[in-house]
Amino acid sequence: MGRYSGPSCRLCRREHQKLFLKGTKCTTDKCPVSKREYSPGQHGQSRNQRKLSDYGVQLREKQKAKRIFGLLERQFRLYFKRAAKAKGVTGTVLLQSLEWRLDNVVYRTGFAASRAQARQLVLHGYVWVNGGRVNIPSYSVKENDKLEIKGADEVLKRIRDVFETVKDRGIPGWLTVELANLTVQVNRLPTREEIQLPVQEQLIIELYSK
Repeated sequence: MGRYSGPSCRLCRREHQKLFLKGTKCTTDKCPVSKREYSPGQHGQSRNQRKLSDYGVQLREKQKAKRIFGLLERQFRLYFKRAAKAKGVTGTVLLQSLEWRLDNVVYRTGFAASRAQARQLVLHGYVWVNGGRVNIPSYSVKENDKLEIKGADEVLKRIRDVFETVKDRGIPGWLTVELANLTVQVNRLPTREEIQLPVQEQLIIELYSK
């Protein structure tokens, strides 16, 4: 199965909350989640009245995390397997490994309004890591890595304009951003408190542990 290419707002409505998949649109009155607080589709309103089983609750939490980072099931399960084998709390390690994806780091810096937009910046070769071009969105950054955005002047201007638009979103403490030259320093691994995601990772662990 290929990557989902339908309306992003349907995914947010399915989870009954904003996943911020459309960037600045999610903070305006045009956001469909604010207008229609029920699931999409012909039977969306009746679906809201159904009580989910424990499995259903766990599944929705996993689907939510997948959709936030734009991953397929196979990719997400691979992240879980790696986290389960690593030292530390599995749920925290899982979220940390997702946060260290290159497309997510670009999003967290404010150089992109959404993770999908950050993914495009990476795919088009505008992101350099430690002096080398990296065009793989799933590339995992490491502590002390230095990122730089390079491209034509109009591209860099557009990125700075995006930064000004989303700067109120804030930059996490584990990153240092220099807007003047569009560089980013990865200081350390993010803590669970710094990973501000509407996800209960323990439910995901319970789902995959069955």
